[in-house]
Amino acid sequence: MEQSTPGPEPEPEAAGGPEPAGPARPAAGAGEAAATEQAGPRPLGVAVTPTGQAAVDAGLRRLADADHLPVGGHLKVYEDVHRGLRDVLAGLDQHPGPPAPSSTTHDNRS
Repeated sequence: MEQSTPGPEPEPEAAGGPEPAGPARPAAGAGEAAATEQAGPRPLGVAVTPTGQAAVDAGLRRLADADHLPVGGHLKVYEDVHRGLRDVLAGLDQHPGPPAPSSTTHDNRS
């Protein structure tokens, strides 16, 4: 006696039987994807708003250089920009002008 098991019905096989195992056939539109990959890297097209800080804006413009490099060259650009931005931030901690007066006062009265 055969017992049926609940679940989805099996899909009928194609007229030619099951497909032989082997490399997968490309899906529709795969030729377009291959052509795009062969064209090389494409810029992301991200708009950058100027900050008004020359050093920061130069770093942001430098990021656009990565658009024209292979992926292996991106790290050098990113590290360069990161170093520049870190220097700008460190410069904010330095106050120009004469040193601030000491917070301790000396009472020289005798």
